[in-house]
Amino acid sequence: MMAAQVIKAGDADIVVAGGIESMSMAPFLLTGARWGYRMNDGTLIDGMIHDGLLDIFNRYHMGITAENVAEKFGISRQEQDALALRSQQNAGRAIKEGRFKDEIVPVLIPQKKGDPVSFQVDEHPRPNTTLEALAGLRPAFKKDGTVTAGNASGINDGAAALVVMSAERARSLGIEPLARIKSYATAGVPPEIMGTGPVPSSQKALAKAGLTVKDLDLIEANEAFAAQAAYVNKAMGWDVEKVNVNGGAVALGHPIGASGARILVTLLYEMKKRKARYGLATLCVGGGMGGALIAEMP
Repeated sequence: MMAAQVIKAGDADIVVAGGIESMSMAPFLLTGARWGYRMNDGTLIDGMIHDGLLDIFNRYHMGITAENVAEKFGISRQEQDALALRSQQNAGRAIKEGRFKDEIVPVLIPQKKGDPVSFQVDEHPRPNTTLEALAGLRPAFKKDGTVTAGNASGINDGAAALVVMSAERARSLGIEPLARIKSYATAGVPPEIMGTGPVPSSQKALAKAGLTVKDLDLIEANEAFAAQAAYVNKAMGWDVEKVNVNGGAVALGHPIGASGARILVTLLYEMKKRKARYGLATLCVGGGMGGALIAEMP
């Protein structure tokens, strides 16, 4: 979205837009250590939680916001687990069929002996899980809650990027774009139910594009938590068979700084394979926001 805005403003004609996140390497912080402790204890702060997974307004984990959505809108544990299972199964099928090969850049891992290992398949999906296995998991954030490690997105590393340019610039370079940006929108929601953000942002993007839900051929709606993803599906009233057809963040993971670009990349390549016309990518944002973008194939 920001890349499109910069280009429309005339401040750039080509922008590389994307993100990267290494949650596995997020540090623990020891505040005050730089100048030394004269007395009393020091406390280690989890940088991943403090900087990425904490609702700054209510001072609780993002998992609690998912519990809030489940309670407020009546999203049951069974609904959450069913969505999680579908995500895992879709991801497993997509990997087996090679659906991600065009969008993944392999990473070569040096070995002490022999040739480097090519890392090119996501390691987080658990396609062989079952409803029974998911139902057996304990709540992760509240003693009597419904959000578990099985129906929430994973802790992952990842990166994604896209090249954005004006139509005029693409023509001058002889480049055929994957798609054009039809519209985009952001919206604010109460921080305690931040997972509902995709609903108003998607509605705004559709209105700006002059489209309805029925016009959408494919949808990538980020699954931060199955609770909020299930609510978004219900509130938008779209055909869930068009949503996250190759699995979502519950299966593939949610490296938070990269997920916006990742879901758009996945959407574009699947639209190309299916010769789809309109696709929508949307995600919630911690702190109480949602973002949505509609892409149109030429």
